[in-house]
Order: sequence, then C-alpha cells, then structure tokens
Amino acid sequence: MSDSALTPDRILNAAEDVLRRYGPAKATVVDVARFLEVSHGSIYRHFPSKAALRDAVAERWLHRVSEPLAAIATESGSAIERLHRWFQHLMSLKRQKVLDDPEMFATYSAIAEESRDVVQAHVIELVRQVTQIVESGVASGELTTSDPQQTARAVFNAMIRFHHPAHAQGWTAPDIDADFEAVWRLVLAGLVSNTNLNDLAN
Repeated sequence: MSDSALTPDRILNAAEDVLRRYGPAKATVVDVARFLEVSHGSIYRHFPSKAALRDAVAERWLHRVSEPLAAIATESGSAIERLHRWFQHLMSLKRQKVLDDPEMFATYSAIAEESRDVVQAHVIELVRQVTQIVESGVASGELTTSDPQQTARAVFNAMIRFHHPAHAQGWTAPDIDADFEAVWRLVLAGLVSNTNLNDLAN
C-alpha cells in the first residue's frame, strides 16, 4: 500500500487484525506496518506512538458501544421506558461481544484497561446519555430528583454488574436477565419515589 492511500481508518482496521492474530502483549506497530506493507514510520505519521495507536483502537471499540446508545437517549417518549431499554441494550451489546468472540473481547478489554483516559471519557459519555434521559423524565414528571447528573451516575453504578468487563464471566449465566430485571426494579423504585435519591445519601 502506498503512503498516500494510508488513512487512520485503514491503520485501525489493520491494528485490529494484528491484535486478533498476536494478542495485545505481542502486537507491535511494526506488525501493523508489515500487515499494511508500509514502513512503521508511515504509521507514526498518523499515530505518534504505540500508546496513541492503542488508545485509538480502544476509543473506536468503545464508540461502537456508545453510538447506538446515544440514539436511544435522544428519542422521545417515556423516559422510564428509554432508560430501561438503554441499559438492556448496553448489556446486550457487551454480552454479544463476549459470546461472538470472547478472545477478542478480552483483548479489547486489556487495551481499554491501558487507555485510562479513553475509558474515562467513554464513561463520562455514557453517564451524559443517562443524564439526558433522567432530565427528560424530570421534565415530564416521570422521575423525581433535584440532581439528574448525580442520579444518573448512581443508576449507572447500580447497574454496573451488567456492563463492566470485570463482570463479563457472569453475563452468560442462565439467570442473568432475571437478575437484571430485579436490579432494575429496585433502581426504578428509587427513581419514581417521592424521596429524592440524593436525600437518601445524607
């Protein structure tokens, strides 16, 4: 491939293939360059370091999770229904990745663990989406809270078993859907009660 045809997307596609082949511990920028039949210097013109390339791979992977969720967050209609569906879809996306390709999920999780800033930005984006839904619920009278952002963080953390990679081993359990609904009912009870969730913490 000529340097003029080299784009960040092509590099990231190649990086994913290389990671699949060698794993995160052994994959190098040189491997990516060899895969694309270019010099490793050509890669560095787009990504200044191995860490930058891995951050971009992690960001791309996480964006595949956040993008479809953003569509749910911006829909109209019941905030409670959207919030339930948002968390269902988040769990479904993560679980499907484990079922489809557990080794690649482990690879991406390892890379994301190295890319702390990227992961933090991803979590901020997800909490922002939940906040958006909670705010719409407060505006419609469905939900009760004086601090939608804090409530969104609390709900996000309450559902963490169903979306954090540390819990991935349990996502294929036969009772995982029933467990999800049980936790959701508890969360919903707090959201729709007349008692502010923030007051409960004081």
